Amino acid sequence: MEYKRKQRALSDITRQKISMKLKGRKKSISHANNISKGLQNYWSQIPQASSGSTNQNGLM
Repeated sequence: MEYKRKQRALSDITRQKISMKLKGRKKSISHANNISKGLQNYWSQIPQASSGSTNQNGLM
């Protein structure tokens, strides 16, 4: 599977926006576990960013 994102780096602003958007959402325990496993699998396949190779938004 080919993913859109090529590196893991995200800016702090982007992380805050994601966090604010997801706060207060209700999920079942099994749903949350499935999301967690899926994200762990997704991020394990994307390499860490080399220093200085990202733009202001944390994307290439």
